[in-house]
Amino acid sequence: MDSEQNGFVKFSNSENLLPQAETLEVNRQKSSFTIGVPKETSFQENRVPLTPQAVGLLIANGHRVLLESDAGKAAHFTDTDYSEVGAEIIYNSREVFKSDLIVKVAPPSIEEIEMMKSRQTIISSLHLTGQKREYFEKLMAKKITTFAYEYIKDKTGIFPILKGISEIVGTASVFIAAKCLENSEYGKGTLFGGFPGIPPTEVVILGSGTVAEYAARAAIGLGAIVKVFDNSIYKLRRLQNTVNARLFTSILQPNVLIKALKTADVVIAAMHAKEGMSPILITEDMVRQMNKGSVIIDVSIDQGGCVETSKITNHNEPVFIKEGVTHYCVPNIASKVPHTASYALSNFLTPILLKAGDEGGFETLLRLDPGARNGVYLLNGTLTKPYIGEYFTLPYQNIDLLMAALR
Repeated sequence: MDSEQNGFVKFSNSENLLPQAETLEVNRQKSSFTIGVPKETSFQENRVPLTPQAVGLLIANGHRVLLESDAGKAAHFTDTDYSEVGAEIIYNSREVFKSDLIVKVAPPSIEEIEMMKSRQTIISSLHLTGQKREYFEKLMAKKITTFAYEYIKDKTGIFPILKGISEIVGTASVFIAAKCLENSEYGKGTLFGGFPGIPPTEVVILGSGTVAEYAARAAIGLGAIVKVFDNSIYKLRRLQNTVNARLFTSILQPNVLIKALKTADVVIAAMHAKEGMSPILITEDMVRQMNKGSVIIDVSIDQGGCVETSKITNHNEPVFIKEGVTHYCVPNIASKVPHTASYALSNFLTPILLKAGDEGGFETLLRLDPGARNGVYLLNGTLTKPYIGEYFTLPYQNIDLLMAALR
């Protein structure tokens, strides 16, 4: 009998019966975007957010990329590099800003916001200390959704774009400090490192994150003595193990810090705040007690700086002297090496764009990915970050409540 065998009823000819729920697939409708990459207009911003290889991958996945002519020139990528992988080279920035999605390195200027259309999405940095209330009001009026890529988290809870850029900045800060020290005008005229019979360079690092790790690696590699300060014993221990070298480490105790500053040749301030402004850890009085000709590299200047005497500088005039100490306070250090830094940005942004397309759009992505949601500071024109609202006295709402209302 075909229908019965050994007293059992045979329901199917299939040998592998599975519950129906396991065999069903949920097919999300993929989305394709027109992605605009305008040429950066911010002062001395030489990076580009997407490399030619990344653009080729996006186009292969069904997206359209409009690139303003010479957008990659400062990072040593030509228009031909992009056109060969399928990008459309545009000679009018207004046409680029008509795209569904705008991807930039620096925040859009007021003039660029004027060129944007209602309900666009933009991915760029935020640079809170460089913004004014008008910037947010213009974006809110056009109901723009904005991602600050430096605040996007991955599944482990870290900020991957900050990590990638911080690796570059940490290493670069040591070489910048070396150039400042050897300068006869505002340095000590000394060579960075350690040499037989000559006292080694003393480097004090505030913070124990990625910038600190790569700065410590570079400084130790050149023979310097490195002292690291942070408020977390766990982070200090992790840094010690990661660098795999004996470091002087200490909790941020004023007396211990002042003692280290008095003999320091270089101070690298790299305390990053998760939200808002960096804390002031070195007062003007502490700077006054440092050796003349010593150098401060305030990496945290994009969040206001960790040193009371810091003020924003630029690549043309990167340093100033205060209390006899040379201060280097350029907010976009990574722009000194734009080719390398552009790859770091592109390697992070490309998977997000691809994932948004695969999930059917950014709204779906935000529902499914809390890490990406953390990078949003405006959702359809509504401010979602309390610290921005409080700083500029603007109304704001919780993004999770807004997302629930959109369902």
